[in-house]
Amino acid sequence: IRFRHCCLLRNQRCVLAYLYDRLLRIRALRWECGSVLPNTIQFHMSAEEVEWFNRYKKSLATYMRSVGGEEGLDLTQDIKPPKSLYIEVRCLRDYGEFEIDDGTTILLKKNSQHFLPRWKCEQLIRQGVLEHILS
Repeated sequence: IRFRHCCLLRNQRCVLAYLYDRLLRIRALRWECGSVLPNTIQFHMSAEEVEWFNRYKKSLATYMRSVGGEEGLDLTQDIKPPKSLYIEVRCLRDYGEFEIDDGTTILLKKNSQHFLPRWKCEQLIRQGVLEHILS
């Protein structure tokens, strides 16, 4: 009986470690992919994991709105400290119009190159729309 009980406790620890690792990976997806998960990833998640992701997304959004004053502070933008404020990017696929804070509208077409503020295009780089051109 004691051996069986020890085996059950070990299995329980293994399952909990596995589930905790999945939650850490889902949390990391929010920072990497943004607030909308790609369908290929969401397909492999259970309903409870999708619900947990949505609750985490909402609590993070609430916190970011409360920190930065009127507009809020987007913590997901500069994951790595920027070396320069503007970067050169190449558009990998047709995206459409993209507006910058000064009101300038840029048409992002496939293979076009632009010199844009880093913080405005970092999310598009993570989504695979833009590619950072390293000089």
